[in-house]
Amino acid sequence: MAEETTDIKETDQLELNTRAKQLIEETKLLNLARMANILIDLFGQEEAFKRVGEREGQEIEMAFPSLGGSFRFTLTSDRQKFNCRVGKPKSPKAIIIINVKKDNVIKTIGGIIKLPDSVVGLLRIVPKYLTRKIKIKGSLITAIKLCRCMMIGKNKAYKRGKGTVG
Repeated sequence: MAEETTDIKETDQLELNTRAKQLIEETKLLNLARMANILIDLFGQEEAFKRVGEREGQEIEMAFPSLGGSFRFTLTSDRQKFNCRVGKPKSPKAIIIINVKKDNVIKTIGGIIKLPDSVVGLLRIVPKYLTRKIKIKGSLITAIKLCRCMMIGKNKAYKRGKGTVG
């Protein structure tokens, strides 16, 4: 009887630990989404949003296997309507998979956000794409449109050429 009680306590403790880890990962994702929304709201460049064009309304998923979750974005031509939410979209046109360790997720996302919205900025992402740390499934053009909307490196807050991808 005492053995059975100990087993139940150990099982309950394991379930609590698993749930606590899940909550930590969800909190990290929510904070990353909030950071992206705030940065785009404050420093986002209107030009990138105006170039969305016919892709407006398309959904994009940005997945983080190391955190066990993903973001969903809907392309918009109005910067004020940009919204990054945690969760999977219903029918994504593109899926961007950020395949880095947990410790490097913020560095990678921050690096993308700080890049200038230009060909040079996009070229700085290429090494991560070639090494398969960033994978794109579906429409490459739609994924690039999202990345360009997220790039705020041309803003006065960032000096030119300082943006890097972690």
